[in-house]
Amino acid sequence: MTRRNGRLRTALTVLAAWSTLAGAALAGAAPASGAPDFNRVAPGVTYTEFDIPAAKGVAHAHVVSVDLHKPGVSVDLLHPGAVAARATTSRLADARSAVAGVNGDFFNITETQHPGVEATGASVGPAIASGHTLKAAVPNGQRFGPALPPDTSTQDVLGVGTDGRARLDSLALDGSVSTTETRLPLGGLNQYALPVGSVGAFTSDWGSVSRVRATCGTDTDRAAPCSTDTYEVTVEDGRVVSSADTPGSGPIGPDTTVLVGREDGAQQLRKLSVGEQVQVRHQLVAAASKIPYRFAVGGYPVLRGGQPLAGLDNATSAVRTAAGVADGGRRLLLLALDGAAGFRSGLTIAEVADAMRQLGAVDAFSLDGGGSTTLVAREPGTTAVSVRNHPSGGAERPVPNGIGVFSHP
Repeated sequence: MTRRNGRLRTALTVLAAWSTLAGAALAGAAPASGAPDFNRVAPGVTYTEFDIPAAKGVAHAHVVSVDLHKPGVSVDLLHPGAVAARATTSRLADARSAVAGVNGDFFNITETQHPGVEATGASVGPAIASGHTLKAAVPNGQRFGPALPPDTSTQDVLGVGTDGRARLDSLALDGSVSTTETRLPLGGLNQYALPVGSVGAFTSDWGSVSRVRATCGTDTDRAAPCSTDTYEVTVEDGRVVSSADTPGSGPIGPDTTVLVGREDGAQQLRKLSVGEQVQVRHQLVAAASKIPYRFAVGGYPVLRGGQPLAGLDNATSAVRTAAGVADGGRRLLLLALDGAAGFRSGLTIAEVADAMRQLGAVDAFSLDGGGSTTLVAREPGTTAVSVRNHPSGGAERPVPNGIGVFSHP
């Protein structure tokens, strides 16, 4: 993989070309050697790359600008067809004929604290693809990734509504399990971790991976032991068809919901009998927007209303992926840092927020970084994407989801 045109570009520069092609402006010193290239990936989609001077060395950024106001341009969740599955960003993009994209949410990458328990590969936060709800968020203490900034949670999302505008929001699960005798709150939907004492629902969107991990850890300690009090009930066409003391694995049918309970939730599920009617209801409720979401991905905010969030880490530098919202939600900026050896020091989260603001974002959102950081875009005249940054692990890491960019004439 070679850097486009073999040149390093200097970031944070006021460039009329970027304003014209992407609607953003950078601020700072003049470029050391000529103006950077702004490559049209597709109508309404442009790509560029440049250097960012940082506290721990120079970082190199790759940025895709998406004009959501342009007819035929949209973004959606890239995913491998199951919540508990992973694939590389380039493979996910090509499978959907996306013209560009980046990796998405943090995820359940390992289970070293729970010997014998399979890592699910499922993402941390809520996920909506093409208007369809795939999953809800795990408890804050069960997330993978860096510590959350104050006043943020695993329920935070970057989304695009049915109005075609991007925004930051928070999506909470509202659901229930009802019988003729009782009604239980639903504590999870296709999640690798359920709240202590709750009942979670798993649908065909989950995939085939074991559901045992959902009963491990606690709301505040991901490494806590797995629960010893669990129960699973399978509901098919609205009736209980089977039960088990231990969560199982394998594909779930389209008209089937598997209910997994731990502690108090397990005790409630034991009261259900084979043949009993059960209704499972679930939806994601937005904290800010009344407009339904067509797409949403988890992560955490770093910039709101043009101001960095209080308490952002300004000490730990790393390779990062981020997304920014500009022009009243009509423009989305996707940023991925380069993981090549000369740039691996990366940026702190505070520096990411500052860089996104100088790119023109009013709101910005941190996605999974490190070895997951990947930005892909089509080269002119091609029908497949190519990886534009150098993944820090030397090759693309399979991820559970990403943001795909689409441009149709």
